[in-house]
Amino acid sequence: MKTTIYHVAQAAGVSISTVSKVINDTGRISEETRKKVKKVMKELNYQPSVVASALTGKQTKVIGLLIADISNPFYAEVARQIENRSRERGFHVMMCSTDNEEEKEKNYLSLLTRQRIDGLIVASAFHDTDVLAKVIQNQKYPVVMIASDIPKLPIHSVRVDDYQGSYLAASHLVQLGHKRIAIIAENIRSNHQRVTGYKDVLGEYDLPLLEEYMVQTEATNEKGYEAAKQLLSLANRPTAIFAGNDLLATGVIKAAKSLNLDVPKQLSVVGFDNTILSTVLTPALTTIAQPIREMGSKVVDLLIEEMEQPSKYKQRLLFTPELIVRESTAAWNE
Repeated sequence: MKTTIYHVAQAAGVSISTVSKVINDTGRISEETRKKVKKVMKELNYQPSVVASALTGKQTKVIGLLIADISNPFYAEVARQIENRSRERGFHVMMCSTDNEEEKEKNYLSLLTRQRIDGLIVASAFHDTDVLAKVIQNQKYPVVMIASDIPKLPIHSVRVDDYQGSYLAASHLVQLGHKRIAIIAENIRSNHQRVTGYKDVLGEYDLPLLEEYMVQTEATNEKGYEAAKQLLSLANRPTAIFAGNDLLATGVIKAAKSLNLDVPKQLSVVGFDNTILSTVLTPALTTIAQPIREMGSKVVDLLIEEMEQPSKYKQRLLFTPELIVRESTAAWNE
């Protein structure tokens, strides 16, 4: 039989209203009584009803999180930091992985809305922005974004400066003497800025901007492998490849090895994100670091602030990326 608030009250020898005040952290109750009730709740494994709290207009203490792809180490690390910070602030996280698929985004958004979450963090491209706009317009709950932004929506966002990160990556390769530099990018908003940074660096150094050197694909190891094999089969193959994230970069290094190309002697590779992958790869990956810990904490704080006191002016925060040079890049002499 499921434990109810009545069982807790009876076992603790207090009224139901007292248990309710302890659950919702309201009212004037002695610390001794509060500890006693919490002890009984733990002993009876009592879990307050989230839906019941929502129906009474109280916070559910649940934050919804739409994550693009939990199998991608970057998003996994973002989710972990969001969960850690939420727990520090007294909230739980209900996470849904959308795989960057429009139908999943809509379905999970509907699910989280029915679950009466207190707020939503979007770490996904979110294809149909009109659906998200309706949630915001109806003021169902506050919404913030991380690792992406939708400028037309009045919401807080936290992301790295993708353009600057790409600029650092491409500049690093040019300064090592590379002239035939390719890029493999994901077809999402953040990677569009990464492509722009790459193009601008090549333009500044009067290097050829070849259409066949620019590949857009999905952010998986397999797609990175396929794209790299395509690039490395060109008659005038690139001597360096900038991958739009570390996951794609793993595929690039795998492709190079399958063709018996030495990394970095015969091919330099740069990634983006500085996930755990960058240190376990052989050779260790030169990459662009995103301050994931700071970004994850900030997005949670912004959401909770918006819950407590909605702001007319929304913050769009850009964090500074950093080039981390490891063993996958080397000088090129032609």
